[in-house]
Parts: sequence; structure tokens; C-alpha cells
Amino acid sequence: MKTTEQRINNIIGQLQGAKKMLAGYDKDCFMVIVQLKAARSAVSSLMNKIMTEEMSDCLSAKNKQYEKIAKIFKEVIK
Repeated sequence: MKTTEQRINNIIGQLQGAKKMLAGYDKDCFMVIVQLKAARSAVSSLMNKIMTEEMSDCLSAKNKQYEKIAKIFKEVIK
């Protein structure tokens, strides 16, 4: 399983790839869209991972209303 840092590095790489494609003379618009869509999906996946695995520890230690707050955060992300 990938770590959070690995996921962030993958997202950065995808966005840098899209940036290079856009800067080139022979840009393939379809491939740029594919790369951006992959980055968007990776960000969404990372957000879900953080919400399910890391937010619970952070919030439960600080607030007794964790369940309610977690539900609100999940709705905001969608």
C-alpha cells in the first residue's frame, strides 16, 4: 500500500507531466486530459484515505463529537 507521501509525489508527477505536455509544440490534448483526470482521481483517493484513516485519530483526540464532524467533512469533500 502506498504511503501518503508516495501518493502526493504521484500527484505532483502527474501534474508536472500535464504541464510539460501543455508547454510542448506537439501537444496531445487527449493525453493532457487523461493526465489531469488521473491527478483528480488521485487527489480524491488521497482525501478519502486521509478522512478515513488519519482524521479519526486527529478529531477523536480533540473532540467528542467526532462522528458528526467526520460526516460533515465527508459531505463537504463530495
